Amino acid sequence: MNDHTPPARKHGFDHLLHATRWSWQGLAATIRHEAAFRQELFLFVLLAPLGWWLGETGIERALLIGSLWVVLIVEILNSALESTVNRIGTEHHELSGRAKDQGSAAVTLSLILVGIVWACVLLS
Repeated sequence: MNDHTPPARKHGFDHLLHATRWSWQGLAATIRHEAAFRQELFLFVLLAPLGWWLGETGIERALLIGSLWVVLIVEILNSALESTVNRIGTEHHELSGRAKDQGSAAVTLSLILVGIVWACVLLS
């Protein structure tokens, strides 16, 4: 188990180093434990270079690639939410189910955003 308690005397750059390490640990855990994130990361690796190539301006490239980043960010947040709900208990509870469904809905909306952004940029 990773210790996420910052040392009491760490400030400034030392704290930044610790926070960066914890962020990388979170990303690695998400890759290791979340199949949906791995699938979305695979699509990002395929589509981001395509977005760079298809975008004619910096703004278009930012929109195409940025919308893909949003999916990854939302999926990480959804995974964190699911982990927290599962930590609280595995028995069925209406609020737990609702929280998980809402996290899933956020991921779905981010994927729809990708479709809208890509359609708007590529069809304009």
